Amino acid sequence: MHIPDGYLSPQTYIPLYAAFAGFLAVALKKIRQTLSAKNIPYLGMASAFSFLIMMFNVPIPGGTTGHAVGASIVALVLGPWTAVAAVSVALIIQAFLFGDGGITAIGANCFNMAVVMPFVSIVVFKLVRGRASGGWRVYLGSFLAGYIGLVVAAIVTAVEFGIQPLIASANGKALYAPYPLSVAVPAMAIEHLVLFGIVEGLVTLLVLMYFLRNDPDNVYALKEVK
Repeated sequence: MHIPDGYLSPQTYIPLYAAFAGFLAVALKKIRQTLSAKNIPYLGMASAFSFLIMMFNVPIPGGTTGHAVGASIVALVLGPWTAVAAVSVALIIQAFLFGDGGITAIGANCFNMAVVMPFVSIVVFKLVRGRASGGWRVYLGSFLAGYIGLVVAAIVTAVEFGIQPLIASANGKALYAPYPLSVAVPAMAIEHLVLFGIVEGLVTLLVLMYFLRNDPDNVYALKEVK
C-alpha cells in the first residue's frame, strides 16, 4: 500500500502532507493529555509492531504493494489518535531508512494508513460491538475493524494515484502514476478484499483477544463499557 516517489503529483502530495501534519499535531496534543504513564511503553511497542508487520510487502498490479498494517489493533487498544502517531513513526522510518514508500509520498502514506485506517476501524468496531463488553460481537467487531479499515485505506490509496492521469498529464500522457482509476481501484480493492484484509482482521482479532485476557481494563475501545 506504500506509494513510491514519482506516483503522485505535487497538487496531490502537498495537500496530503498538510492534512497529515494537521492530524499529527492534534494526535501529539491528545497523547500528552490522555495517555497514561502505564501505557507509554505500549506506544513504542505499537510503532515497532506496525513497522514489523508492514515489512512483509507483496507487490501487486497497479504500482504499489499489499500488506497488513497493524493500525486497527493499535486504534482499538490505545485509541485512534495514538495510532496516528505510532503508525506514522513506522512509516517515516521505513521511507527514510528502507526506501519503502517515497519521501514525497510520506504525507499520503501516513494519511492513508495512520489516519484513515485507525478512524475507520474504531467506527466499525463500535458499530458492530454495540454495548457489548465481550462475546461474539466484540470478536466480530475487531475482525471487521481490521478488515474494513485496511480495505478502505487501500481504496483511498488507489484513488490518490488513480486520479493522476486525470489531473497531471501532458499531450495525453500521464506525468506521474500511469494507471487510471479503472485499473488502480480494482487492483487494490480485490487484493485487499480477498487476502490482506483477512490477514489484518485476524491480526486485530488475535491481539485484541490477548489484551482482553491479560489487560482488559486498558483497552481503549471498551473503556466506556462497565
